[in-house]
Amino acid sequence: MKKNLGDSISNKVYEHRVLARMSQQELAKQVGVSKQTIFVMEKGNYVPSLLLAFRIANVFNVDVNEIFSYSKGMDENDE
Repeated sequence: MKKNLGDSISNKVYEHRVLARMSQQELAKQVGVSKQTIFVMEKGNYVPSLLLAFRIANVFNVDVNEIFSYSKGMDENDE
């Protein structure tokens, strides 16, 4: 029986935020979420909505694909 390990979305929010010399609070305020949301997103424990992903990319003036990337999961028997 195949077991799907799931798709995932990784992000580089932390790297972009640090390069911009911006605090989590500042980024949160600019995109309209809480500091906690930015914290859990940077830890990879929260996947933002498409709208939020575009807002974050807009703050850093980069394409959304430079911050967020998608990885397709694979079945346990795929290798």
